[in-house]
Amino acid sequence: MRIGQGFDAHRFRSGRPLVLGGCVIPFERGLEGDSDADVLTHAIIDAVLGAVGLGDMGTWFRPDDPTVRGARSIDLLRRAVKMLADRGYRVVQVDATVVGEEPMIRPLVPDMRNELAGALNVLPQDVSLKGKSTDGLGWLGRGEGLAALAVAQVVEAR
Repeated sequence: MRIGQGFDAHRFRSGRPLVLGGCVIPFERGLEGDSDADVLTHAIIDAVLGAVGLGDMGTWFRPDDPTVRGARSIDLLRRAVKMLADRGYRVVQVDATVVGEEPMIRPLVPDMRNELAGALNVLPQDVSLKGKSTDGLGWLGRGEGLAALAVAQVVEAR
């Protein structure tokens, strides 16, 4: 068994859809980034890659790569999971937290869990998602963007 942790943060930007956990979220602003800027999925990718010592997302999915620019992050997660499989590992469980004042993600968690579980090749109950605020503290508390943290447990595939 191996464990990896991940973190990502993006600032809000008008004129873009907000994507979290592979789902388009009804909100007036999206996140700035080279791909769809899905901060939750990016943190999970870092956790999955880190669990097997493959570094971070930027090592494998560079902004100057045309397959990354404008990409759906959920598809990048599928690629990361395949990288694990190619090295003899599979994901067992993911626990992740989205940090920001809004939007409230609790009502959206079932859809995000299903989407992420499909990409991770696990059951939805093996994906735990939470939303937390900073009670108005710092750049997250001022509503300037979102951050996400994730932990992934992987085991040797058998």
